[in-house]
Amino acid sequence: MIIKKPSDIRSSEITSETHFKQRRDIVKTMGLTALTLGSAGTSAQLFAKSNDDDLKSQLTEYKDITTYNNYYEFGTGKSDPAKNAHTLKTSPWDVVVDGECEKPGKYSLEDILKAMDIEDRIYRFRCVEGWSMVIPWNGFQLGDLLKRFAPTSKAKYVYFETLLDPENMPGQRTSVLEWPYVEGLRMDEAMNPLTLFATGIYGKDIPKQNGAPLRLVVPWKYGFKSIKSIARISFLEKQPTSSWQKANKHEYGFFSNVNPKVDHPRWTQKRERRIGEFRKRKTLMFNGYEEQVASLYKGMDLKKHY
Repeated sequence: MIIKKPSDIRSSEITSETHFKQRRDIVKTMGLTALTLGSAGTSAQLFAKSNDDDLKSQLTEYKDITTYNNYYEFGTGKSDPAKNAHTLKTSPWDVVVDGECEKPGKYSLEDILKAMDIEDRIYRFRCVEGWSMVIPWNGFQLGDLLKRFAPTSKAKYVYFETLLDPENMPGQRTSVLEWPYVEGLRMDEAMNPLTLFATGIYGKDIPKQNGAPLRLVVPWKYGFKSIKSIARISFLEKQPTSSWQKANKHEYGFFSNVNPKVDHPRWTQKRERRIGEFRKRKTLMFNGYEEQVASLYKGMDLKKHY
């Protein structure tokens, strides 16, 4: 299988948004959950990893995905990142790996991409404020990358850190959050096949406002767990504290699983509005991925461990 970096792909090779949707309709018509297809000049798998509702959902328009964002490093308004993220410098890009692993070091993103198999995946993206999208991501399984660093038996959690660059990320010059932005997963969550390191959207390089050049996607959790512009990966023995836990531990827990039975203190989680649609729809447990991930939390009180 030939793997191309997004930057090496000619515009003529990129699957258009319209053709991407048509291709997905073929999958739905055939009643398949996975179909081997050419995508953005690569041989890749088009995944529909959730339930039948995913197969019926219309993909969110590229314009909406790239202009309605949460990325506080570039402003607190939904349109601010698209206006301001042009200042982000994404090349060259290094990722520091440390903690409880046998192969720590500083790795270039170029070398990481050469080693990984890029896939296409269609995932729901659920934001805690009550809105959602259906996004065609390009990326690779996080677990496949983590194995390459040989985590030790002490590694119980994975910690992620966003680039700290207040000169080019103006939001980091404010006190709206503690910088740099940090997040974490339990090891079994990180190794789950659904968990993705995303490098693109719609077969194109991931835009800066969406977390270029490398961001986390955990489809059964709320979007704020999907840390952007990742510059550090640490293997830890103890559970880290995420940025939103630091900001307001009474509203944001470490696990942050989509659970419509537990309301946010300031709004309901029972229904959501898909961007591009008017009517709200029912929010699904674990964002529709209950079959694949519920076993990770067997025996846990999901109201207490929110």
